[in-house]
Amino acid sequence: MKTNTILLFLMVMSAVTVQAQTLRIGYTNTDYILSKLPESKQIESELKTHRDQLGAQLKSKQAEFERKYQSFIDGQATMTDVLKNDVQTELQALQGSIQKFAQEAERSLQNKQIQLLAPVYEKIDGSIKDVAKEQGFSHVFAKGVLLYATEENDISDLVLANLGVETSTN
Repeated sequence: MKTNTILLFLMVMSAVTVQAQTLRIGYTNTDYILSKLPESKQIESELKTHRDQLGAQLKSKQAEFERKYQSFIDGQATMTDVLKNDVQTELQALQGSIQKFAQEAERSLQNKQIQLLAPVYEKIDGSIKDVAKEQGFSHVFAKGVLLYATEENDISDLVLANLGVETSTN
C-alpha cells in the first residue's frame, strides 16, 4: 500500500512539474504602447481640436449670458416688474442651456475619445495575442493589475516591435 501511495505521489508531482513548466506569464503596459504609436499624436491632436471647438462654443455662450446679465443689472431700475421677471426667466433658461451644453460637450468629448481609441486598442490587443503566441506565453496581464513582476516578463516592447514601432530598447 505504501508503494502505491508513493507512486501516486510521484505521478502527481510529475504532472504538477510539467504543468508549471508550460505556464509562462507575461505582462504589458497598454498605456506605454499607446504612447509610442504614431497614431497617438494624431488622436491627441484630434481630441484637442474637438475640445477647443467645444470650449470656444461654451465660452461664446457664457459671454452672451454675461452680456445679457450685465444689461439686466444696468437697466433693471427702469424696468417694470413684468419685464424684470421675463428677463430673469430668460437668464435662467440661458444658464440652464449653458449647463446642458457643458454636459453634452463632455459626453461628446468622451465619445470622440472612444471612437478614436477603439481601433487602436483592438490593434494593440491583436498584437499582444500574436506576441504571446509567438513567445510562448500562456497568460498576459495588464501591468496596472500586477503587484509584482520581473522586468524580463514585460512584453510591451515586443508588442511595439510586432506593431512595427521602434523603441530605444528594440
